[in-house]
Amino acid sequence: MGLPSRPVRILCALSVSLVAACSFAPTYERPAPPVPGAFPYPSATQGVPAAELGWQKFFADERLKALIGTALANNRDLRVAILAIEQARAQYDIRNADRFPTIGATVTGSRAPGSSGNSSTVYTAGIGTTAWEVDLFGRVASLSASALAQYLATEEGRKAAQTALIASVATAWLNVVSDEELLKVTQDTLATREESLRLTKLRFENGASSEIDYRLAESLAETARALLAQLQRQRAQDINALGLLVGQAVAPDFRTGVSTDSVTLPDLPAGTPSDVLVKRPDVRQAEEQLIAANANIGAARAAFFPRITLTAGIGSASSDLSDLFKGGAWGWTVAPALVQTIFDFGRNRAGVASATAQRDIAIAQYERAIQSAFREVSDALAGRATFGDQLAAQTAVVRAETVRTRLAKLRYDNGVASYLDFLDAQRSLFAAQQLLVQVRLARLQNQVQLYRVLGGGWLA
Repeated sequence: MGLPSRPVRILCALSVSLVAACSFAPTYERPAPPVPGAFPYPSATQGVPAAELGWQKFFADERLKALIGTALANNRDLRVAILAIEQARAQYDIRNADRFPTIGATVTGSRAPGSSGNSSTVYTAGIGTTAWEVDLFGRVASLSASALAQYLATEEGRKAAQTALIASVATAWLNVVSDEELLKVTQDTLATREESLRLTKLRFENGASSEIDYRLAESLAETARALLAQLQRQRAQDINALGLLVGQAVAPDFRTGVSTDSVTLPDLPAGTPSDVLVKRPDVRQAEEQLIAANANIGAARAAFFPRITLTAGIGSASSDLSDLFKGGAWGWTVAPALVQTIFDFGRNRAGVASATAQRDIAIAQYERAIQSAFREVSDALAGRATFGDQLAAQTAVVRAETVRTRLAKLRYDNGVASYLDFLDAQRSLFAAQQLLVQVRLARLQNQVQLYRVLGGGWLA
């Protein structure tokens, strides 16, 4: 095989020079996390880190996992995030293609009068490049690197959207779990109060009880009835909210089949901020945006240097179309051009200043993302450290109020205590039962949030 033609050798040499082009982008260094070296609250020391624990293993309930899977397939917000990735990928492909010459083929035919008065026809065919910028100073490469970082930032944004969606679906599902439990407690309380009202009415009609006792029993029964209607409305709204997250309607008769007491979630180790926070998708997204801004400085700096473009082509010309590729006259052209700005009235300098300011903004945004992540983890760990004690205490309150209500009824039935004492015990027990469900719910939702803020949920 012979040596390639001279135009091809020139293009190859320029391509090599492009690859070896210098870059004026500042060397990227990850900013030090502006947070303490440890979280203020203790966490588990054993277990799989959240960022390495898939949501299918963190959540054990099959109904919940089915809802999360449907949400990942149907949720419109997540769909927008995925489409944004496709757009960013296309933008990167465009920028990356600018680093290489665009080669096209042309075939033309022209007819013009000759010197003797006869018309002549000339056919030409060839291949060549458009005005291709020879990136000796790294301007195009810096723009390509910036587009790549923006694409990666969009990918991390999709992961952040997925973790938020999974946590939101789990939180909404737990709301429905507590709604069902509160409805059961309220229905039982209403049945008890309606029975007390019936007995009190009989005693009042037979003169064994005062109208005050009767009206108090009536008030408590109607209060429970009003609360039942409120809870039914709340459950319907929570079902609607769950349907919006899932991306399709959830049946009104949907049942979770569990209680806040039976749902269990694994404990998670928090680790150190320097190891945990930088793995969060939203923090990585902010860092990729910082890398993109850093690359843009290189493109702005390169604008101070000459911009070299190259147009090249090779082809054949003939007056007879059938001889165009046989006996035609072959030729080639190489037309380099160099443009150096002399007076731009500060435009390039302002471009560098703008790119530098954008980089500084990106640094501040990255540091804020770190600080926000640190606070979210600290808040979740604070909940983990205190919800156990609160739950144990509230459980003891319910146990005590249950015994108190039973004893108050015995005392009332034996005429030792007033009916008011018995109703007050009932009211206190009902309030304690409601609060117990709410504490269980808050504890479970805090565990879900801890999983999210530690970077869990983005694994497929």
